[in-house]
Amino acid sequence: MIDEKDKELLRLLQEDSKQTNKSLSNKLGLSVTAVFERIRKLENNGVITDYVALLDKKKINKDFVAFCHVKLVQHSQDYVMSFERQVAKLDEVLECYHISGDYDYLLKVMVEDMEAFREFMVKKLTKINHIGSTHSMFTINEVKHTTAITL
Repeated sequence: MIDEKDKELLRLLQEDSKQTNKSLSNKLGLSVTAVFERIRKLENNGVITDYVALLDKKKINKDFVAFCHVKLVQHSQDYVMSFERQVAKLDEVLECYHISGDYDYLLKVMVEDMEAFREFMVKKLTKINHIGSTHSMFTINEVKHTTAITL
């Protein structure tokens, strides 16, 4: 059970996970030990799954973002599992969702530029067996990007 203090703690950690337990305790009005125990409980219960560093796409020259719809030729379990295993290995694919509608999957792809995207499509994605068709869209401007989940 997540109470209001846990929700506030999670909000603070999503904002900046490098905050010290002392800093968090001051903001939450709890002891350092209580904060430590709450974080440990949230980690053990799988609420907190990871801690990461978020990178500036432009500064690492990976600011070409595309969304690719993928349709498989068949929806057999073998084809689905095979596609998912192979696409999970592609570094350029940041996110992959099995979706409903006209296409089977939606991929978020991040690369350097259009040339790198073409290379990715020709040499990696379309080499995966059982792909019937793809449809790609490119971002013009990122209007909102967050990793924080509102509780």
